[in-house]
Amino acid sequence: MTTTIGARIKSLREQRRLSQEDLAEQFGFKDRQTLSAIETGDRKVAADELLRAAQIFDVSIDYFTDPFMLAGEGRFSWRQTGIDGDRLRGYEESAGRLIAAFRTLARQTGRKPPLMRPALSLSRQSSFDDASAAGERFAAEFGLGDVPASRLADVMAEKLGILVLMVDPIEGVSGAACRLPELDVVLINRNEIAGRRHFDLAHELFHILTWDKMPPEHIEEVMPKKRSRIEQLADNFASALLMPGAVLDRFGEWGSLAGEELVDRLNAVADELLVTSQALRWRLVGMGRLSRAQSDAISDDGLRNNGRAKPGRTEAPPLFSRPFVQIVAAALDEGQTSIRRIASILDLAIDDFAELFASHGVEAPYEL
Repeated sequence: MTTTIGARIKSLREQRRLSQEDLAEQFGFKDRQTLSAIETGDRKVAADELLRAAQIFDVSIDYFTDPFMLAGEGRFSWRQTGIDGDRLRGYEESAGRLIAAFRTLARQTGRKPPLMRPALSLSRQSSFDDASAAGERFAAEFGLGDVPASRLADVMAEKLGILVLMVDPIEGVSGAACRLPELDVVLINRNEIAGRRHFDLAHELFHILTWDKMPPEHIEEVMPKKRSRIEQLADNFASALLMPGAVLDRFGEWGSLAGEELVDRLNAVADELLVTSQALRWRLVGMGRLSRAQSDAISDDGLRNNGRAKPGRTEAPPLFSRPFVQIVAAALDEGQTSIRRIASILDLAIDDFAELFASHGVEAPYEL
């Protein structure tokens, strides 16, 4: 708890753009070293100091002690389009409560998942071919099979200990990666079409696996005028992971195809691999399986929505994830939290919980 309080004091100080000297003076400390020790968790915060912190920052005591909050502890990277900064910060706080709930309840129930943090041997100087090769290796090493998109989320959770959450975010958010000292998290907008969901998932996985060497930006535009080097590497990794060369070889040669025959093949293969036709198109061009002339001759309209007049009405995946719901069920069963409190954190009505547990095949707690 000492570390948590210190991290939250530091977070508020940085938000208010106060130096350690400025805040130490407001606390009445003789030097900034005392505050520095508090922020790093090396010194406990006395009760009167905690009260003083609440007064200085005009927040409740709970802000510093509530285990169902992330404040100054997690680092987020958001894939979004045109969202106002204040709205995104508000949603980040809500998402943080989901993550903090999982972390806290997993500890309390003794079900904290093991965290594996394999790192990709890539850097900013790596080539796009290097990133693609890393994506292919990941798909092979973790046995993602003939349709990698269908198994990726499960492998991330089961093999790497990454918490994957399907959420209903504010409009404009596609997904996010979040890193905590003891937990990695990926959030995905479950209302996106399947191909975009899967690409976002693989893209955020890249950030998780390269965070130390190439920490992503806090806010990433999905369609910027100019993509950063890191985001281009992430795109190449994601594309190769979802569409490995060995998998694409199953669909025969592409070089002789043209016109409607080529468009139909792209749409059919994209559907089978659970990706978008446009993503498949550029993957084949990057591999040299499709020439630039072939690609340029294709009308974008023919590939839009994988060749459909409107986006396919695929059913959105259930909210959150099975590991998340299992932890919630166990915590309720053991009395570690109340149904009202967890309903507030998850922004659900109590009546919605039976359906939530059923959607993941998790037995509902006794009280439900």
